[in-house]
Amino acid sequence: MSLDPSVAATLGPVRIVGTGLLGTSVGLGLAGGSARVTLADPSPTALALARDLGAGAIDPGDVEPALVVVAAPPDVTAEVVAAELARCPAATVTDVASVKAGVLRELEHRGVDLSRYVGGHPLAGRERSGPVAARGDLFLGRPWAVCPGPKAGPDRVDAVRRLALALGAVPVTMSPDDHDEAVALVSHVPQVAASLVAARLRQAPDGAVALAGQGLRDVTRIAGSDPGLWAQILSANAGPVVEVLRALRADLDVVIGALGALAREEPGQPAVGGRSAVARAVAEGNLGRDRIPGKHGGSPTTYTVVTVLVPDTPGALARLFADVGAAGVNVEELALEHAPGRAVGLVEMSVLPAVGEGLRAALTASGWQIVA
Repeated sequence: MSLDPSVAATLGPVRIVGTGLLGTSVGLGLAGGSARVTLADPSPTALALARDLGAGAIDPGDVEPALVVVAAPPDVTAEVVAAELARCPAATVTDVASVKAGVLRELEHRGVDLSRYVGGHPLAGRERSGPVAARGDLFLGRPWAVCPGPKAGPDRVDAVRRLALALGAVPVTMSPDDHDEAVALVSHVPQVAASLVAARLRQAPDGAVALAGQGLRDVTRIAGSDPGLWAQILSANAGPVVEVLRALRADLDVVIGALGALAREEPGQPAVGGRSAVARAVAEGNLGRDRIPGKHGGSPTTYTVVTVLVPDTPGALARLFADVGAAGVNVEELALEHAPGRAVGLVEMSVLPAVGEGLRAALTASGWQIVA
């Protein structure tokens, strides 16, 4: 997927309301096309910064937009959408909030023209927030949920799909309720789980934290997210999130019961079923993980991991990647882990299985130490 200026040209004037991470990223992504982008935000500082970054021009007030993108905080999204529907009587209005059913219900309650509103949600983001964290390629290859209500006009739905395509995203049409149930499972509960695991570290002994490896970093990566924002998101999608958490609690209770039985077992009297229950939980996790879409949203792919010991010195990574390129190998995924107390790092490169052995041989010949 790539940014598509030709699609951006079909959007007409685009007004972006909210110049945080997502709003500014939308503006930056459209900047390469011929769409005219204007910006609005209650914060003069954020607005000026987004403009200076190249996300668009500050809305002069006399431009009639064809498309309005509301990138406001979740707890005021419905209010801002309603205001934009009233302000721009001919425009299609969409939003990028991560919860959709609640916004639609609030708009229905307000009695606004729902034929011109189409909810949207790009499944993309960063741990950092604000316009300075924005990127024009933030949405490349990422799903963009298009969630029309029952009254949305087909041409309005098409406009939001074209917005996603212009930004290099993959539009996925679904109902607001189906969307909220889906993101509860794939986004909102993972945030809760990461935060709860990370919270266990607050009072952990220094010696325990010093043993942390890449596994803990992977599990807690999103635990650095904005607490205020996530309080809004989880509150807005509380029902679906609760259902997933209850199912997760039931599975956790099974594992706790099994481990409790194993902890109480006497020598020569192994607990019946404990080990199989634990193994089953891990095995089912394997099966679930295998369903996560692979590179660029395609089918899951099993890669070979080539791990290289790299000195923590300037230029070392550049030399490694140059040697990988010289071997004619494409790196599909990459992870870097520093060895505690040592001036070296472990670079884990995921490559297609057919080229794994050849890459190991080429890097060994170039003087790199391969970690088995």
